[in-house]
Amino acid sequence: MRRTWAICKKELQMYFYSPTAYAAFAFFFLISGYFFSVNFLYPPNIIDIRPVVGTVTFVFLLIIPLLTMRLMSDELRHGTDELLLTSPVSITEIIVGKYLAALTVQLLLVGGCLLYPLIMSAYGPLDQPVLWLSFLSMFLVGATMMAVGLFASSLSAHQMVSGIIAFAILLLFWTIEWLGDSVGGKIKDYLGTFSIVSRSGDLQKGVLDFADILFYVTLILVFIVLSIQALERKRWR
Repeated sequence: MRRTWAICKKELQMYFYSPTAYAAFAFFFLISGYFFSVNFLYPPNIIDIRPVVGTVTFVFLLIIPLLTMRLMSDELRHGTDELLLTSPVSITEIIVGKYLAALTVQLLLVGGCLLYPLIMSAYGPLDQPVLWLSFLSMFLVGATMMAVGLFASSLSAHQMVSGIIAFAILLLFWTIEWLGDSVGGKIKDYLGTFSIVSRSGDLQKGVLDFADILFYVTLILVFIVLSIQALERKRWR
């Protein structure tokens, strides 16, 4: 466990030494803040956090590939992956450590968005269950996207390629329900269960459904395992 935390700490240092991370953070809060001000502040709109959460999760779709594309790609490009793979640290510890660093960054993004309900509370009371479960849904969606981004980063030594792969996979999960709508029938219902957007709907209504939480946790574990398998395959080449 100490080795996992050591890798997590190293990755966090890389995040905060990287100008790309600061640019991504600035872009995230600039875009989300702009939509918040347009949709709520001018003039003050209905006191409802859900439109804000919907906007923020959409910005995640654009920003998380940028934040995750270097997680493994840098190691592959500089050849330091060979040092990692031959060190006493296991591949699972490497992947989990890097994911924990990404998850910490995700927590910072969600924590920064608490400014929005704070501003809204000046205009009237907020529904507390809806507020906190909506933020939980925001965190779970972002955490799932981080796992997808980590997997994409383990596939290529080129950051841009990793970012494009991550965006393509995330876009598929984002639009899969719409694809189901075009097909109809039972396929529509089946595809809808894999939508990372629609599965957050109940949480944003203030309804705590553990099936939805399990869906996100399962998806995170699947992509972490896929990342481990991708590195295992590189080790034996």
